[in-house]
Amino acid sequence: MKHRMLTKGSLAGLILAATPVLVGVALAQTYGQAVTSGPAANGSPAWHLAPSFPDPTGHTNVDEKGVVTVVRAAPPAGAAPAAPPAAGGAPGAGRGRGGAPDPIRATDDVPGCRGATICGRRGGFPRGQLMRVNWDTMPGWTVDYSYHAPVGLGGMPSVALDSRGNLWAFQRRAPGEAQLMKFDANHRLILSVGDDVIGHQSKAHGMAVDKDDNVWITDAGYSTVTKLSPDGKVLMVLGTRGKRGDWDEAKNQRLLWQPVMVAFGKNNDLYIAEGHANESPNDVDGPDPANTIGAARIIHLTLDGKFIGQWFGNEVGQGKFDSTHGLAVDPSNGDVWIGDREQYRIVVYTADGKFIKTLQGRNLVCAIEFDQDGNPWMGAGQDGQWLKLDRNGKVIGALGNGMGIGPGQVTEASYFVFDRQGNLYAGDTSVGRITVFRKPR
Repeated sequence: MKHRMLTKGSLAGLILAATPVLVGVALAQTYGQAVTSGPAANGSPAWHLAPSFPDPTGHTNVDEKGVVTVVRAAPPAGAAPAAPPAAGGAPGAGRGRGGAPDPIRATDDVPGCRGATICGRRGGFPRGQLMRVNWDTMPGWTVDYSYHAPVGLGGMPSVALDSRGNLWAFQRRAPGEAQLMKFDANHRLILSVGDDVIGHQSKAHGMAVDKDDNVWITDAGYSTVTKLSPDGKVLMVLGTRGKRGDWDEAKNQRLLWQPVMVAFGKNNDLYIAEGHANESPNDVDGPDPANTIGAARIIHLTLDGKFIGQWFGNEVGQGKFDSTHGLAVDPSNGDVWIGDREQYRIVVYTADGKFIKTLQGRNLVCAIEFDQDGNPWMGAGQDGQWLKLDRNGKVIGALGNGMGIGPGQVTEASYFVFDRQGNLYAGDTSVGRITVFRKPR
């Protein structure tokens, strides 16, 4: 097992969305100064700005020591011409650079975001040029790469632990390659669940394990949520594969709309987070009568799939959210925490969908999780860190050396989990590497 001490390193993050910081930046620019860092204050660690890193979008190989190599395959002979860019400049579904077929990109033909300001301004400021807020890391934590996915391309957006200490990993891989894997507590791969069982997951996204050790996975492309037994057998599929749409119980219409994550309530219930903001198709008033809402939402069900209720991010009044990229249930009271990634905020609701508060931050909110002591944390996406928060959303600790492929770095900090000892396990949406941050003893 390889261990490396985390260092302050090349941390990354984005300074948008915190009013005091923005005011400070504006004042500094007025006087010809650039605000690039801030001291530790009021219980928060010091922060600084760092540049972005080129997103490899899953085109990487990872060796047994966790060393990452970026791979760019040449377009095959006779490749189709470049697909026209979708809204926001993204290439069409299933196409890589130069329009060549890309086996690890979504193959669901879901259109890119269009027709709404949440899609981002066409021709606007390039994401890869963003400077990112990063926080000084907590001392004493070590990082290791003891879990090894099979060799192959594709990012690892989510991991989850069961009650026996087995680690599930959900990876974006080419059709025909197993995307769902299970490792035992000794880091050995003990189960691979292939396309013959779950079908190819067009856009493998979120995953969680329930109290009975069943594993739930979301396919944001084909718009399904699949429940599997601990030994990898399909128990239930919610949604209709390849048909995104609205859940309308009155019409016996039970469709999902780009589900990104699931979480479990205190009353043996299930929450499904739907909506990807700048990556959503934005089907507002579309031609399909089963798919007209086009807004981020939370669907509330029993664990056997019976409808309880739902709420939307575009309702009148407070509590708005454009995406639901992060989702977790507060173990202390059952409140639902929603990570609105592109708005740099967490929105908190009661278990039955009543708005409580909005927590505005300085970082992308890609994932939310509560640790073994009930403390909230968030994965900061392409800011490249996992952040410990207080219950008012203030950053009080950080792990991760920022956006990149070096030791302790990630290109996108997404869904993660804690074991009983407080160690943090995480994948990387754009790299097939599993990282364990081990808590000091």
